[in-house]
Amino acid sequence: MVGDFTALNTYTVADSYSIPKIQIRLAQISQAVYISTMDALKGVNQNVVTPRARKDLRIIVHSEVYEDLRMPFDIKNAPSHFQRMMNEIFPEELSGGWLII
Repeated sequence: MVGDFTALNTYTVADSYSIPKIQIRLAQISQAVYISTMDALKGVNQNVVTPRARKDLRIIVHSEVYEDLRMPFDIKNAPSHFQRMMNEIFPEELSGGWLII
C-alpha cells in the first residue's frame, strides 16, 4: 500500500545525518580490485516505526484506517535513517575500507 506523505514531509524537520556523496563512492569503487553487490531488499522497510509516528503515517482507504508498522520509502528522513543504521551495523567493515555503502 502506498501513501502520499507530501504534507507530512513539509512539516518534518530534516535529519542532519549526512549521506555519502555518490562521486566519492564511485571514486572508491573505481579503485577496487574486487566488486560485489548486496541487495538490501526492502532495506528501509526493515525499520520499525514508533507508536507515536504510526499516527502520522496513517492511510485511509475506503473508510478503513491503516498504520505503517515499518518505515515507508517516501518519508523525508528515511534515507538518512537507513544510512545511519548501516553505519551502526557495519562499523568495522566501513572503517576497514572493504565495504562501501
